[in-house]
Amino acid sequence: MSSAPSIPLPAAHALRKLGRDLALARRKRGISTADMAARLFVSRDTLWRLERGDPTVSMGTLVTAAFVLQLHDRLANLAAPARDDLALSLDERRLPQRIRRLCA
Repeated sequence: MSSAPSIPLPAAHALRKLGRDLALARRKRGISTADMAARLFVSRDTLWRLERGDPTVSMGTLVTAAFVLQLHDRLANLAAPARDDLALSLDERRLPQRIRRLCA
């Protein structure tokens, strides 16, 4: 019996929430688990694992689920530089306090 990979607790919580949100989106669209699994080319067990936030489900399955649910644009922008608040803050801190005129 293999154990799930160890991931940070906040990441595990985020995956579980993502899984619940994907399941809700599927149900709101009226897609059965059998139909969704067929569209993802996976078993219903794999779909259930995805919807529970199992970190061992492949990224390809996640991306395909987002596509089927028409949520792939959000996924594509997950790490977009314009939305990366930490990186933007670090960039701002790296700016010089003053700009000196260069003498020729």
